[in-house]
Amino acid sequence: MMSFKNFGIFVLVSCLLFSAGSAYGHGFGLDTISSIDIQGKKLSISVEMPMAFENDQEQITITAVEDATKENAKNVTFLIGLFHENEMIFRNYFFAEDGILQIQVKPTQENEITIHGEQDSLLGAWHGTESGPIKITGPLFDSSGLYNFEIEIRTIDEATNIIESGIYNADLSVIETVSFTQKDSENNDVDFRSKSYFDKISNFNYDYKASQVTFEMPFDWSEKQMSHVNVVHVETHFPKEFVEFLAPSYSGYVNGIKLFKSSVSVDDYTEDDERIVHFVLLQDHLRYLKNEMKKDPGEYPEKMVFTISMSEDKAFPLEAYTKSEDFKVNLSWDPMNVEPGVDTNFIFTIRDGRTNEPLRSSDYTFVIIQNGEEIYRTSGVAQVGGEFEKFTFTEDQTGPTIIKFENIRNTGQETEFVLVVAPEFGTIAMVVLAVGMISVIILGTKREAFSLT
Repeated sequence: MMSFKNFGIFVLVSCLLFSAGSAYGHGFGLDTISSIDIQGKKLSISVEMPMAFENDQEQITITAVEDATKENAKNVTFLIGLFHENEMIFRNYFFAEDGILQIQVKPTQENEITIHGEQDSLLGAWHGTESGPIKITGPLFDSSGLYNFEIEIRTIDEATNIIESGIYNADLSVIETVSFTQKDSENNDVDFRSKSYFDKISNFNYDYKASQVTFEMPFDWSEKQMSHVNVVHVETHFPKEFVEFLAPSYSGYVNGIKLFKSSVSVDDYTEDDERIVHFVLLQDHLRYLKNEMKKDPGEYPEKMVFTISMSEDKAFPLEAYTKSEDFKVNLSWDPMNVEPGVDTNFIFTIRDGRTNEPLRSSDYTFVIIQNGEEIYRTSGVAQVGGEFEKFTFTEDQTGPTIIKFENIRNTGQETEFVLVVAPEFGTIAMVVLAVGMISVIILGTKREAFSLT
Protein backbone atom coordinates (compact mmCIF):
# COMPACT_ATOMS: atom_id res chain seq x y z
CA MET A 1 0.00 0.00 0.00
CA MET A 2 2.72 2.47 0.94
CA SER A 3 5.55 3.54 -1.26
CA PHE A 4 9.07 3.73 0.16
CA LYS A 5 10.33 5.70 -2.86
CA ASN A 6 12.99 8.23 -1.93
CA PHE A 7 12.42 7.51 1.74
CA GLY A 8 15.74 8.17 3.41
CA ILE A 9 15.26 10.04 6.64
CA PHE A 10 16.50 9.67 10.15
CA VAL A 11 13.71 9.53 12.69
CA LEU A 12 14.06 9.18 16.41
CA VAL A 13 11.06 8.80 18.67
CA SER A 14 10.99 8.14 22.39
CA CYS A 15 7.68 8.37 24.17
CA LEU A 16 6.16 7.04 27.36
CA LEU A 17 3.73 4.21 26.80
CA PHE A 18 0.23 5.02 27.94
CA SER A 19 -2.08 2.18 28.85
CA ALA A 20 -5.25 2.60 26.89
CA GLY A 21 -7.27 0.61 29.37
CA SER A 22 -6.67 3.00 32.21
CA ALA A 23 -8.92 5.94 31.37
CA TYR A 24 -12.65 5.81 30.72
CA GLY A 25 -14.16 9.19 29.95
CA HIS A 26 -13.72 11.16 33.13
CA GLY A 27 -11.17 8.72 34.43
CA PHE A 28 -11.48 5.01 35.28
CA GLY A 29 -15.21 4.81 34.47
CA LEU A 30 -15.91 6.87 37.56
CA ASP A 31 -17.02 10.44 38.19
CA THR A 32 -17.27 11.78 41.73
CA ILE A 33 -19.25 14.80 42.92
CA SER A 34 -17.27 15.87 45.96
CA SER A 35 -18.30 17.48 49.24
CA ILE A 36 -21.84 18.63 48.59
CA ASP A 37 -23.82 20.06 51.51
CA ILE A 38 -26.91 18.01 52.41
CA GLN A 39 -28.65 19.08 55.64
CA GLY A 40 -25.40 20.14 57.29
CA LYS A 41 -23.51 17.05 56.14
CA LYS A 42 -20.83 16.85 53.50
CA LEU A 43 -21.51 14.05 51.04
CA SER A 44 -19.63 12.73 48.04
CA ILE A 45 -21.55 10.97 45.32
CA SER A 46 -19.77 8.68 42.88
CA VAL A 47 -21.17 7.32 39.63
CA GLU A 48 -19.52 4.31 38.03
CA MET A 49 -20.36 2.52 34.80
CA PRO A 50 -18.60 0.46 32.10
CA MET A 51 -17.14 2.11 29.00
CA ALA A 52 -19.14 -0.29 26.78
CA PHE A 53 -22.46 -2.09 27.30
CA GLU A 54 -21.67 -5.47 25.79
CA ASN A 55 -23.90 -7.88 27.74
CA ASP A 56 -27.00 -8.08 29.91
CA GLN A 57 -25.07 -7.86 33.17
CA GLU A 58 -23.55 -4.38 32.80
CA GLN A 59 -24.29 -2.19 35.78
CA ILE A 60 -24.40 1.42 36.90
CA THR A 61 -23.46 1.99 40.54
CA ILE A 62 -24.18 5.24 42.37
CA THR A 63 -22.87 5.61 45.92
CA ALA A 64 -23.39 8.35 48.53
CA VAL A 65 -20.68 8.58 51.24
CA GLU A 66 -20.52 10.89 54.25
CA ASP A 67 -17.19 12.72 54.15
CA ALA A 68 -16.79 12.94 57.94
CA THR A 69 -17.31 9.26 58.74
CA LYS A 70 -16.35 7.73 55.35
CA GLU A 71 -19.44 5.56 55.75
CA ASN A 72 -22.28 5.18 53.30
CA ALA A 73 -25.25 7.47 53.82
CA LYS A 74 -28.48 5.79 54.90
CA ASN A 75 -31.94 5.76 53.32
CA VAL A 76 -31.00 7.89 50.33
CA THR A 77 -33.55 8.65 47.63
CA PHE A 78 -31.94 9.86 44.42
CA LEU A 79 -33.77 11.75 41.70
CA ILE A 80 -31.73 10.84 38.63
CA GLY A 81 -32.01 12.22 35.14
CA LEU A 82 -29.92 10.68 32.36
CA PHE A 83 -29.14 12.79 29.29
CA HIS A 84 -27.29 12.13 26.03
CA GLU A 85 -26.71 14.74 23.32
CA ASN A 86 -29.04 17.12 25.19
CA GLU A 87 -31.94 14.63 25.12
CA MET A 88 -33.41 13.11 28.28
CA ILE A 89 -33.39 9.30 28.38
CA PHE A 90 -35.17 8.97 31.73
CA ARG A 91 -35.78 10.85 34.98
CA ASN A 92 -36.93 8.82 37.98
CA TYR A 93 -36.66 8.37 41.75
CA PHE A 94 -34.45 5.55 43.07
CA PHE A 95 -34.05 4.44 46.70
CA ALA A 96 -30.86 3.03 48.30
CA GLU A 97 -31.23 1.94 51.91
CA ASP A 98 -27.48 1.49 52.37
CA GLY A 99 -26.45 4.43 50.14
CA ILE A 100 -25.47 2.16 47.24
CA LEU A 101 -27.75 2.20 44.20
CA GLN A 102 -27.17 -0.59 41.67
CA ILE A 103 -28.94 -0.50 38.32
CA GLN A 104 -28.55 -3.35 35.87
CA VAL A 105 -28.74 -2.15 32.27
CA LYS A 106 -29.91 -4.09 29.21
CA PRO A 107 -29.97 -2.05 25.96
CA THR A 108 -32.73 -3.32 23.64
CA GLN A 109 -34.44 -2.27 20.41
CA GLU A 110 -37.67 -1.45 22.23
CA ASN A 111 -39.12 2.04 21.75
CA GLU A 112 -39.55 2.80 25.45
CA ILE A 113 -37.47 2.66 28.61
CA THR A 114 -38.81 0.10 31.10
CA ILE A 115 -37.76 -0.09 34.76
CA HIS A 116 -38.04 -3.46 36.54
CA GLY A 117 -38.20 -3.50 40.34
CA GLU A 118 -40.45 -2.31 43.14
CA GLN A 119 -41.62 1.21 44.03
CA ASP A 120 -42.17 2.69 47.46
CA SER A 121 -45.41 4.46 48.40
CA LEU A 122 -43.86 7.81 49.38
CA LEU A 123 -42.18 9.11 46.22
CA GLY A 124 -42.62 6.13 43.95
CA ALA A 125 -38.87 5.51 44.15
CA TRP A 126 -37.61 2.36 42.51
CA HIS A 127 -35.57 -0.15 44.51
CA GLY A 128 -34.33 -3.69 44.08
CA THR A 129 -36.07 -6.84 45.13
CA GLU A 130 -34.93 -9.97 46.96
CA SER A 131 -34.18 -11.52 43.58
CA GLY A 132 -31.81 -8.78 42.44
CA PRO A 133 -31.13 -5.11 41.71
CA ILE A 134 -33.19 -2.68 39.67
CA LYS A 135 -33.14 -3.42 35.94
CA ILE A 136 -33.62 -0.97 33.10
CA THR A 137 -34.25 -2.07 29.51
CA GLY A 138 -34.83 -0.18 26.31
CA PRO A 139 -33.01 2.18 23.93
CA LEU A 140 -30.25 3.44 26.23
CA PHE A 141 -26.43 3.43 25.95
CA ASP A 142 -26.86 2.27 22.34
CA SER A 143 -24.57 5.01 21.01
CA SER A 144 -21.19 6.32 22.09
CA GLY A 145 -20.20 9.65 23.58
CA LEU A 146 -20.79 11.59 26.76
CA TYR A 147 -23.67 10.78 29.13
CA ASN A 148 -24.77 13.29 31.76
CA PHE A 149 -26.31 12.26 35.09
CA GLU A 150 -28.32 14.97 36.86
CA ILE A 151 -28.64 13.93 40.50
CA GLU A 152 -30.72 15.35 43.37
CA ILE A 153 -31.01 14.01 46.93
CA ARG A 154 -34.64 13.79 48.08
CA THR A 155 -34.38 11.73 51.30
CA ILE A 156 -31.51 10.97 53.70
CA ASP A 157 -31.08 9.33 57.14
CA GLU A 158 -34.76 8.36 57.32
CA ALA A 159 -36.84 7.09 54.42
CA THR A 160 -39.56 9.64 55.28
CA ASN A 161 -37.17 12.59 55.68
CA ILE A 162 -38.01 14.42 52.44
CA ILE A 163 -35.60 17.22 51.58
CA GLU A 164 -34.70 19.52 48.70
CA SER A 165 -31.16 19.66 47.34
CA GLY A 166 -29.34 21.23 44.48
CA ILE A 167 -28.81 19.55 41.13
CA TYR A 168 -25.42 17.89 40.78
CA ASN A 169 -23.86 16.60 37.59
CA ALA A 170 -21.69 13.62 36.73
CA ASP A 171 -20.45 12.84 33.22
CA LEU A 172 -19.25 9.48 31.96
CA SER A 173 -18.54 8.18 28.49
CA VAL A 174 -19.29 5.20 26.33
CA ILE A 175 -16.19 4.57 24.25
CA GLU A 176 -16.35 5.44 20.56
CA THR A 177 -14.21 3.88 17.83
CA VAL A 178 -14.60 5.30 14.32
CA SER A 179 -12.64 4.56 11.14
CA PHE A 180 -11.65 7.25 8.66
CA THR A 181 -10.15 6.53 5.23
CA GLN A 182 -7.79 9.27 4.09
CA LYS A 183 -5.53 9.81 1.07
CA ASP A 184 -1.73 9.89 1.34
CA SER A 185 0.65 11.93 -0.82
CA GLU A 186 0.42 9.36 -3.63
CA ASN A 187 -3.39 9.12 -3.50
CA ASN A 188 -3.36 5.77 -1.71
CA ASP A 189 -6.03 5.00 0.88
CA VAL A 190 -4.84 5.03 4.49
CA ASP A 191 -7.06 3.65 7.25
CA PHE A 192 -7.06 5.80 10.39
CA ARG A 193 -9.05 5.02 13.52
CA SER A 194 -10.09 7.30 16.36
CA LYS A 195 -10.96 5.99 19.79
CA SER A 196 -12.51 8.50 22.16
CA TYR A 197 -12.97 7.94 25.88
CA PHE A 198 -14.81 11.24 26.17
CA ASP A 199 -17.14 12.38 23.37
CA LYS A 200 -17.72 11.84 19.67
CA ILE A 201 -15.04 12.60 17.07
CA SER A 202 -15.93 14.44 13.84
CA ASN A 203 -14.30 16.25 10.91
CA PHE A 204 -11.27 13.93 10.85
CA ASN A 205 -8.71 14.95 8.23
CA TYR A 206 -5.17 13.94 7.26
CA ASP A 207 -3.31 16.69 5.39
CA TYR A 208 -0.19 15.20 3.79
CA LYS A 209 1.05 18.62 2.68
CA ALA A 210 1.02 19.94 6.25
CA SER A 211 2.00 16.52 7.70
CA GLN A 212 -0.75 16.69 10.26
CA VAL A 213 -4.02 15.16 11.42
CA THR A 214 -6.93 17.24 12.68
CA PHE A 215 -10.28 16.29 14.22
CA GLU A 216 -12.94 17.81 16.46
CA MET A 217 -14.85 16.85 19.60
CA PRO A 218 -17.64 18.69 21.48
CA PHE A 219 -16.55 20.27 24.75
CA ASP A 220 -18.18 22.58 27.29
CA TRP A 221 -15.60 25.04 28.69
CA SER A 222 -17.88 26.32 31.46
CA GLU A 223 -16.54 26.12 34.99
CA LYS A 224 -19.54 24.03 36.06
CA GLN A 225 -18.63 21.39 33.52
CA MET A 226 -14.84 21.52 33.84
CA SER A 227 -14.88 21.25 37.64
CA HIS A 228 -15.58 17.51 37.46
CA VAL A 229 -13.70 16.59 34.28
CA ASN A 230 -10.68 14.64 35.48
CA VAL A 231 -9.26 13.56 32.13
CA VAL A 232 -9.96 13.77 28.40
CA HIS A 233 -8.40 10.83 26.54
CA VAL A 234 -8.46 10.41 22.75
CA GLU A 235 -6.44 8.00 20.58
CA THR A 236 -5.51 8.20 16.90
CA HIS A 237 -4.52 4.90 15.22
CA PHE A 238 -2.78 4.47 11.87
CA PRO A 239 -0.69 1.71 10.21
CA LYS A 240 2.95 1.35 11.23
CA GLU A 241 3.68 0.94 7.52
CA PHE A 242 2.46 4.49 6.88
CA VAL A 243 5.98 5.87 6.71
CA GLU A 244 5.18 9.39 5.54
CA PHE A 245 3.56 10.10 8.90
CA LEU A 246 6.26 8.45 11.04
CA ALA A 247 7.96 11.22 12.96
CA PRO A 248 10.65 11.87 15.54
CA SER A 249 7.71 12.75 17.79
CA TYR A 250 4.40 14.54 17.51
CA SER A 251 3.36 17.99 18.66
CA GLY A 252 -0.20 18.27 19.85
CA TYR A 253 -2.50 21.28 19.72
CA VAL A 254 -6.02 22.01 20.95
CA ASN A 255 -7.78 24.99 19.42
CA GLY A 256 -4.40 26.16 18.10
CA ILE A 257 -2.69 26.07 21.52
CA LYS A 258 0.37 23.85 21.80
CA LEU A 259 0.11 21.15 24.46
CA PHE A 260 2.72 20.06 26.94
CA LYS A 261 4.84 17.11 25.79
CA SER A 262 3.36 14.99 28.56
CA SER A 263 -0.08 15.34 26.95
CA VAL A 264 0.94 13.57 23.72
CA SER A 265 2.45 10.08 23.72
CA VAL A 266 3.26 7.43 21.11
CA ASP A 267 2.29 3.79 21.62
CA ASP A 268 3.75 1.15 19.28
CA TYR A 269 3.22 -1.62 21.81
CA THR A 270 -0.52 -2.12 22.23
CA GLU A 271 -1.33 -3.02 18.61
CA ASP A 272 0.92 -5.18 16.43
CA ASP A 273 0.24 -3.33 13.18
CA GLU A 274 -0.77 0.12 14.35
CA ARG A 275 0.85 3.15 15.90
CA ILE A 276 -1.32 4.95 18.44
CA VAL A 277 -0.94 8.62 19.31
CA HIS A 278 -2.60 9.41 22.64
CA PHE A 279 -3.96 12.77 23.76
CA VAL A 280 -4.31 12.76 27.55
CA LEU A 281 -5.51 16.06 29.01
CA LEU A 282 -5.80 16.30 32.79
CA GLN A 283 -7.85 18.97 34.50
CA ASP A 284 -4.82 21.24 34.95
CA HIS A 285 -4.14 21.01 31.21
CA LEU A 286 -7.75 21.93 30.44
CA ARG A 287 -7.57 24.96 32.70
CA TYR A 288 -4.32 26.00 31.01
CA LEU A 289 -6.01 25.76 27.61
CA LYS A 290 -8.99 27.77 28.79
CA ASN A 291 -6.72 30.42 30.24
CA GLU A 292 -4.78 30.66 26.98
CA MET A 293 -8.00 31.04 25.01
CA LYS A 294 -8.83 34.15 27.05
CA LYS A 295 -6.29 35.95 24.88
CA ASP A 296 -8.70 35.75 21.98
CA PRO A 297 -11.89 37.84 21.87
CA GLY A 298 -15.32 36.28 21.78
CA GLU A 299 -16.93 33.34 23.49
CA TYR A 300 -15.27 30.03 24.10
CA PRO A 301 -15.81 27.53 21.28
CA GLU A 302 -18.16 24.63 22.01
CA LYS A 303 -15.56 22.12 20.90
CA MET A 304 -11.95 21.02 20.93
CA VAL A 305 -10.06 21.04 17.63
CA PHE A 306 -7.17 18.58 17.95
CA THR A 307 -4.06 18.75 15.77
CA ILE A 308 -1.27 16.16 15.55
CA SER A 309 1.82 17.51 13.77
CA MET A 310 5.04 15.72 12.94
CA SER A 311 8.02 16.85 15.01
CA GLU A 312 11.75 16.25 14.80
CA ASP A 313 12.58 16.16 18.48
CA LYS A 314 15.07 13.42 19.33
CA ALA A 315 15.82 11.36 22.39
CA PHE A 316 18.89 9.18 22.78
CA PRO A 317 19.66 6.79 24.43
CA LEU A 318 16.49 4.76 24.21
CA GLU A 319 14.83 3.58 27.40
CA ALA A 320 12.83 0.45 28.22
CA TYR A 321 11.49 -0.85 31.53
CA THR A 322 10.86 -4.40 32.67
CA LYS A 323 7.22 -5.28 33.41
CA SER A 324 7.69 -4.75 37.13
CA GLU A 325 9.48 -1.44 36.44
CA ASP A 326 12.18 -2.58 38.87
CA PHE A 327 14.80 -2.17 36.14
CA LYS A 328 15.35 0.18 33.24
CA VAL A 329 17.71 -0.35 30.31
CA ASN A 330 19.24 2.54 28.36
CA LEU A 331 20.39 1.61 24.88
CA SER A 332 22.32 3.38 22.13
CA TRP A 333 24.66 2.18 19.40
CA ASP A 334 27.66 3.17 17.35
CA PRO A 335 27.77 3.88 14.50
CA MET A 336 24.32 5.43 14.55
CA ASN A 337 23.68 4.48 10.91
CA VAL A 338 23.46 0.72 11.36
CA GLU A 339 24.24 -1.22 8.17
CA PRO A 340 24.81 -4.87 7.31
CA GLY A 341 28.50 -5.70 7.18
CA VAL A 342 29.47 -2.97 9.64
CA ASP A 343 30.45 -3.76 13.24
CA THR A 344 27.86 -2.26 15.58
CA ASN A 345 28.44 -1.62 19.27
CA PHE A 346 25.22 -1.81 21.29
CA ILE A 347 25.92 0.32 24.36
CA PHE A 348 23.63 -0.07 27.35
CA THR A 349 23.22 0.75 31.02
CA ILE A 350 21.13 -1.21 33.52
CA ARG A 351 19.47 1.12 36.02
CA ASP A 352 17.18 1.06 39.01
CA GLY A 353 13.70 1.67 37.57
CA ARG A 354 12.72 3.97 40.43
CA THR A 355 15.89 5.90 41.30
CA ASN A 356 17.50 5.79 37.82
CA GLU A 357 20.84 4.94 39.44
CA PRO A 358 23.19 2.58 37.52
CA LEU A 359 23.23 -0.87 39.11
CA ARG A 360 26.74 -2.26 39.55
CA SER A 361 27.54 -5.93 38.97
CA SER A 362 24.38 -6.50 36.94
CA ASP A 363 24.05 -9.90 35.31
CA TYR A 364 22.34 -9.98 31.92
CA THR A 365 21.82 -12.12 28.85
CA PHE A 366 21.92 -10.28 25.52
CA VAL A 367 19.92 -12.01 22.77
CA ILE A 368 19.25 -11.17 19.10
CA ILE A 369 16.31 -12.93 17.44
CA GLN A 370 15.15 -12.96 13.82
CA ASN A 371 12.14 -14.81 12.41
CA GLY A 372 11.61 -16.52 15.76
CA GLU A 373 15.15 -17.93 15.86
CA GLU A 374 18.10 -16.76 17.89
CA ILE A 375 21.01 -15.51 15.82
CA TYR A 376 23.11 -14.40 18.77
CA ARG A 377 23.17 -14.98 22.52
CA THR A 378 25.73 -14.03 25.14
CA SER A 379 25.74 -13.46 28.89
CA GLY A 380 27.80 -11.03 30.89
CA VAL A 381 28.08 -8.77 33.90
CA ALA A 382 27.89 -4.98 33.69
CA GLN A 383 30.43 -4.23 36.42
CA VAL A 384 29.63 -0.51 36.70
CA GLY A 385 26.08 -0.82 35.40
CA GLY A 386 27.10 -0.04 31.84
CA GLU A 387 28.46 -2.35 29.15
CA PHE A 388 28.43 -2.96 25.39
CA GLU A 389 27.98 -5.88 23.03
CA LYS A 390 29.27 -6.01 19.45
CA PHE A 391 27.40 -7.55 16.53
CA THR A 392 27.57 -7.38 12.73
CA PHE A 393 24.46 -8.02 10.69
CA THR A 394 24.97 -9.90 7.42
CA GLU A 395 23.32 -9.07 4.13
CA ASP A 396 20.66 -11.75 4.61
CA GLN A 397 19.83 -10.66 8.18
CA THR A 398 17.05 -8.24 7.37
CA GLY A 399 13.53 -7.70 8.62
CA PRO A 400 12.19 -7.57 12.19
CA THR A 401 14.88 -8.31 14.76
CA ILE A 402 14.36 -8.54 18.52
CA ILE A 403 17.13 -7.35 20.82
CA LYS A 404 16.32 -8.77 24.23
CA PHE A 405 17.86 -8.33 27.67
CA GLU A 406 16.98 -11.44 29.68
CA ASN A 407 17.38 -12.48 33.32
CA ILE A 408 18.47 -9.01 34.41
CA ARG A 409 20.38 -9.23 37.72
CA ASN A 410 19.46 -12.92 37.86
CA THR A 411 15.79 -12.11 38.58
CA GLY A 412 14.21 -13.54 35.43
CA GLN A 413 13.02 -10.09 34.42
CA GLU A 414 13.50 -8.91 30.86
CA THR A 415 12.77 -6.21 28.32
CA GLU A 416 13.20 -6.03 24.58
CA PHE A 417 13.88 -3.76 21.63
CA VAL A 418 12.74 -4.65 18.09
CA LEU A 419 15.09 -3.81 15.23
CA VAL A 420 13.69 -3.82 11.71
CA VAL A 421 16.51 -3.97 9.16
CA ALA A 422 15.24 -3.15 5.68
CA PRO A 423 18.17 -2.25 3.43
CA GLU A 424 16.16 -2.92 0.30
CA PHE A 425 14.27 0.26 1.12
CA GLY A 426 17.40 2.11 2.12
CA THR A 427 16.36 2.33 5.76
CA ILE A 428 16.93 0.69 9.10
CA ALA A 429 14.17 1.02 11.64
CA MET A 430 14.44 0.53 15.38
CA VAL A 431 11.28 0.11 17.39
CA VAL A 432 11.49 -0.29 21.14
CA LEU A 433 8.72 -2.41 22.59
CA ALA A 434 8.60 -2.50 26.35
CA VAL A 435 6.08 -2.20 29.11
CA GLY A 436 7.25 1.22 30.19
CA MET A 437 8.61 2.91 27.08
CA ILE A 438 8.18 3.06 23.34
CA SER A 439 10.93 4.34 21.03
CA VAL A 440 11.27 4.34 17.27
CA ILE A 441 14.35 4.84 15.16
CA ILE A 442 14.31 5.02 11.38
CA LEU A 443 17.75 5.42 9.89
CA GLY A 444 18.27 6.86 6.45
CA THR A 445 20.61 6.00 3.65
CA LYS A 446 23.76 7.81 2.54
CA ARG A 447 21.85 9.06 -0.49
CA GLU A 448 20.04 11.62 1.63
CA ALA A 449 21.64 14.79 2.91
CA PHE A 450 19.58 14.72 6.10
CA SER A 451 21.34 15.23 9.43
CA LEU A 452 20.44 15.84 13.04
CA THR A 453 23.65 17.69 13.77
